[in-house]
Amino acid sequence: MGVRLMVVDDHRLHAEALASALKLRGHRVLAATAPVAGAAELVISRAPEVCLLGTAVPAQPGVFDPVARIRRERPQVAVLVLGPVPSPRGIAAAFAAGACGYVRHDERIEGVERALMKARTGESAVAPALLQQAFGELLNPAAQPDDEGRRLLSILTPREVEVLVRVADGEDTRVIAAGMGIAPSTARTHVQRVLMKLGVGSRLEAAALAARTGLLDRAAPARTES
Repeated sequence: MGVRLMVVDDHRLHAEALASALKLRGHRVLAATAPVAGAAELVISRAPEVCLLGTAVPAQPGVFDPVARIRRERPQVAVLVLGPVPSPRGIAAAFAAGACGYVRHDERIEGVERALMKARTGESAVAPALLQQAFGELLNPAAQPDDEGRRLLSILTPREVEVLVRVADGEDTRVIAAGMGIAPSTARTHVQRVLMKLGVGSRLEAAALAARTGLLDRAAPARTES
């Protein structure tokens, strides 16, 4: 049996595309709307079983206020947040506001559908890896950038560290492959592993995280030692 749902996202095209895909899979989509700022009133008036609520900045203060209002006035509506690769605090903030799950914007439609079904039955819908990150940060809230850079560096192999440095320097896959003497497909695999280990969704995010945590400063001596 399909889920009665609403899709709300600041990016109208994304909301409409997702709504269309879910309709084709037998779900009843009451509305696909934007922007998120006015979502609460519409969701409260339509009362779907599940609301897919998109956000581009899960860590921004107040971004989950609509979630809190929906849960306060329509507690029977399950709110599933759609967003980018979040910071652990972003996940925690979503759940603290009353969300029942967090799904990445780039999740395959099958994954979104599984999350919908879980949300409708009252289950939490969030990938184990994201939960692990959230608990890790909550258990160590005082970590300093220097400590975080050391931790991130420890989970990368020497070759992955070199790839990250090259990514931060703006090299594309072809240039990385040539500089390291490897095939472009191998370079692409290394880049994807680095992004996965760092918990980010793009090269730009990886470079920003590396710079912010001091990882790049530590990378040079680490590569020398290896």
